[in-house]
Amino acid sequence: MDYNKTLNLPITDFPMKANLSKKEPEILKYWEEIDLYRKVQERRAGAEKFILHDGPPYANGDIHLGHTLNKVLKDIIVKYMTMKGYDSPYVPGWDTHGLPIEQQAIKKLGIKRHETSPVEFRKLCKDYALSQVEKQKGQFKRLGVRGDWDHPYLTLNHKFEAEQIRVFGEMAKRGYIYKGLKPVYWCPTCETALAEAEIEYADHKSDAIYVKFMVVDDKGLFKPYVEDLNKVYFVIWTTTTWTLPANLAICLNPEFDYSLTRFGDEVYVLAADMIDMVVKDAKLPQQYQILAKFKGRDLEGIQTKHPLIDRTSVIILGEHVTNDAGTGCVHTAPGHGEEDFIVGMKYGLEVLNPVDDRGYFTEKAGKYKGLYYEKANPVIQEDLKEKNALLAKNTLKHSYPHCWRCKNPIIFRATEQWFASIDGFREKALKAIDEVKWIPEWGKERISNMVRDRRDWCISRQRIWGVPIPIFYCKNCGKPLINDRTIELVAKLFEERGSDAWFEMEPEDILPGDIKCECGHREFKKETDIMDVWFDSGSSHRAVLEHTSQLKWPADLYLEGSDQHRGWFQSSLLTSVATKGVAPYKSVLTHGFVVDGQGRKMSKSLGNGIDPMEIVDKYGADVLRLWTVSADYTADMRISDKILKQMTEVYRKIRNTARFILGNLYDFNYGENRVEYDHMYEIDKWALLRVNELVKKVTAFYDDYEFYSIFHAIHNFCVVDMSNFYLDVIKDRLYTYRPNSLGRRSAQTAMYIVLDRLVKMIAPILTFTSEEIWSYMKDKGGEKFESVQMCDWPVYEDKYCDSELEKRWDFLIGFRDEVTKALEEARVNKVIGHSLNAQVDIYPDESEYGILKQYEDQLSTIFIVSKVVLHQPSESSDRKVVVSSAPGEKCERCWMYSETVGQDPQHPTLCARCVENIR
Repeated sequence: MDYNKTLNLPITDFPMKANLSKKEPEILKYWEEIDLYRKVQERRAGAEKFILHDGPPYANGDIHLGHTLNKVLKDIIVKYMTMKGYDSPYVPGWDTHGLPIEQQAIKKLGIKRHETSPVEFRKLCKDYALSQVEKQKGQFKRLGVRGDWDHPYLTLNHKFEAEQIRVFGEMAKRGYIYKGLKPVYWCPTCETALAEAEIEYADHKSDAIYVKFMVVDDKGLFKPYVEDLNKVYFVIWTTTTWTLPANLAICLNPEFDYSLTRFGDEVYVLAADMIDMVVKDAKLPQQYQILAKFKGRDLEGIQTKHPLIDRTSVIILGEHVTNDAGTGCVHTAPGHGEEDFIVGMKYGLEVLNPVDDRGYFTEKAGKYKGLYYEKANPVIQEDLKEKNALLAKNTLKHSYPHCWRCKNPIIFRATEQWFASIDGFREKALKAIDEVKWIPEWGKERISNMVRDRRDWCISRQRIWGVPIPIFYCKNCGKPLINDRTIELVAKLFEERGSDAWFEMEPEDILPGDIKCECGHREFKKETDIMDVWFDSGSSHRAVLEHTSQLKWPADLYLEGSDQHRGWFQSSLLTSVATKGVAPYKSVLTHGFVVDGQGRKMSKSLGNGIDPMEIVDKYGADVLRLWTVSADYTADMRISDKILKQMTEVYRKIRNTARFILGNLYDFNYGENRVEYDHMYEIDKWALLRVNELVKKVTAFYDDYEFYSIFHAIHNFCVVDMSNFYLDVIKDRLYTYRPNSLGRRSAQTAMYIVLDRLVKMIAPILTFTSEEIWSYMKDKGGEKFESVQMCDWPVYEDKYCDSELEKRWDFLIGFRDEVTKALEEARVNKVIGHSLNAQVDIYPDESEYGILKQYEDQLSTIFIVSKVVLHQPSESSDRKVVVSSAPGEKCERCWMYSETVGQDPQHPTLCARCVENIR
């Protein structure tokens, strides 16, 4: 007789090999066919809302691993909250305006920007941006991200642009918008002003020079100490040689001591505390003479001669002057620095800017006209040398601001720009930050410091592809025209025709004839600048949350990378506080950046970048999703081929656990075959206790966004609790007991409940695999939902909580570890082969005997051996575990050794238990 046919061996079509790269697209197609997003939303209609507002990625190029980390984390949260019972729609968005799109349109389409009309150029930019949206949309969907992909929000949508205009109008109405001439970050490569959020710092080499400014009027202060004022100089230090043609003053700290110091024939004015530093750095003679000392405030008003241009440079005072570098005498060019500008305004200095949009000197720079600012450095230095004004020159490597788009160094340049006055609502913004929950907590201090210290927000850009600043200027007096009526006219126009209308229409076509300037004139011209793209995305809380029926304002959660404390988190906060007085979000969660296996930032130059779509093709999206929760994402996340291979091993453990259970449920229907809890075997109750505790822990981890803890908890449960213990122990009962026996149905009941809870807990993370598992479960008599994502979240059940049972089984499992160790030693010493070859004699102590005696008839099953002999404690015997060969013959069917093998003449190769089970 073929006894194998009498065994209940596992049967399942659920494949051992995941083949995710092929299976996942099939599941995506299934979700589209059943319209999963709509069905999930219908199921949760009317429930309490939980809104995660999507920060718009930029519509340019393929997605990278930073996008992947961000979108998958969002997807995990939305899927969890939906299963938890919330109405949690996810409306993805894209940032579609701005310079990079202009640059790509020019590059890829061969456009000559200055020879193309603004309307045509904007059309080409729009087409390019929309093509990038479609590309990225497909890639995000491939990652398994569920959302309203057919109705995303785009910053170029007409309604979005209209609401952005209204946000601008409300801020202007409150007095927060103004036009001013002041230094701003300027990118000569991109030919536009930049905001702080568009600046990144990188190492840069600069010439650091010491320059002498000869005294021409000392107010009589130096004459008692020197004979010839032509030999007396204030010495400045600068790393921006090119700004010297714009110098109008030298700034001293009023409280510093300044020394009149003789070096040979010349006398220099230097901060007393910095003389030795200057001597060393400028390689001046070690021997010098201090002729006199003055407080900085005493030297105010002294006139010096500009070393290059025929004008004077006056000595002024400022608290910003420090003694950590330089000479204590600060070169001041109000047109090229914020502090210079502020102190210059105090002294009524001209805001001189001799550099044009492209970084070339204008006629205001005199002989340097036409030179590119960087190319002017050696020319200016040579002229200083000729005029005996260059005291010393060194090279300095320092951190310097660069344009985040073109990666080139920026300059500070005074131009007329539109600004949002942060001072007008700074305290309100700081108060709003206090009312938000920041995850991790350090995010609160980070953004608070940024808002507390930030300058006014430069919101104008000298480009074409963006939302125009809705300002008209009177052709007669030049005064800007902006009021509630003009703002609403422009907003409605954009709502109907989009912002292209601004470039297609003349002012008289936009403004009714009854609108006139305060001066009485009716002819106007339009502003040509567009708004900063951060103003675009920063308006999304109004344009999207308030005007999308399935959403609500404020959002429950914003989730982006840590760079967004100065980006979208902040621009959203500022526009919201300025118009509503509160933050647009209740909580903000921050994740780190993706780095390579060695912790290095990914870059083209290092060649260490990894395309997420290549990972998906090789390993599958679920392995990439598993990686996103494998470590603390609030810090930088490492990724490499080695790390991904480790993820596949973890994934395989979870998959194999599910496969084993499915294989042993082939003849089980939960509605018909389940065993009620009170009648279940105790070890099966233990399995339910463990999965119940897992539900409790994992739910708390999801609630706290501690996804890496979920990763470890589920992996540990599958490997330690299930594979290494429970599923291993119950194999004999599953395979050898009668199909309908209480013991087998009890185990199947426990396994079904375990898998039901497990598949739901992994659904937000392993979104494809959980769907695949669910497709094999939904015909088992449980819930009939078409997708696991439509199920309710598993809840902690008190009936599975039994602390006494837990204590007993903690002891038994701990004791089993000791037996396993003894079995391994016996195997090494050739006493046994397989553990089923073994008899285990246990000599316990008094404290152990009682509980072991209680489970005496189950110990061989728990330890997976053929026989266990439990000895009574004795004072003469030591506590020990002894392994020997089991007596009897090996049963052909269950493989256990038994002295009952051969007792039944019909089945001479079977043990008595197996004979009973096949009758």
